[in-house]
Amino acid sequence: MTALLTIRDALESDYPEIARITREAYLGAGYFESHEHPYLRQVSDVAYRAARGTVLVAERDGRIIGSVTVMAHGDGFEQVAREGEYEFRLLVVDPTVQRSGAGSALVAEVEARARRAGAGAVVLTTGKDWEGPNALYPRLGYERAPERDWPIPGTDIWLPVYRKVL
Repeated sequence: MTALLTIRDALESDYPEIARITREAYLGAGYFESHEHPYLRQVSDVAYRAARGTVLVAERDGRIIGSVTVMAHGDGFEQVAREGEYEFRLLVVDPTVQRSGAGSALVAEVEARARRAGAGAVVLTTGKDWEGPNALYPRLGYERAPERDWPIPGTDIWLPVYRKVL
């Protein structure tokens, strides 16, 4: 029998574990080569995210196994959300329990919160060559919105946008 998965708002005491999972998930997938990469250091600052959006955690048997940051258009941490849309960023699951349903459960909670707030869609950005996310989001009903792809400032790297109408 699989232990119950709980999705809840993160507490400040959860931030170190969320940061660890973020680093391990990104490094484990090969997105970055070092804990010292500037972007990885930035996204590991959970307090910064929590001040600009809502950080959720997935918890199983009292252990945090995943996290996501959600925000509405205008919250200040969104990148691609437009009026009437919710956005989520930094969906991560501990590499030791990936493919256990935690990521899908976190996305479902984002969608539920967006619906309760009256949003008409949920959007997100991911890495162009990130196989796991680019397989997960279409499976959950998200469609590519290439007209909304955007570049990482100061680079020639474009990030794909996905959108799901609620």
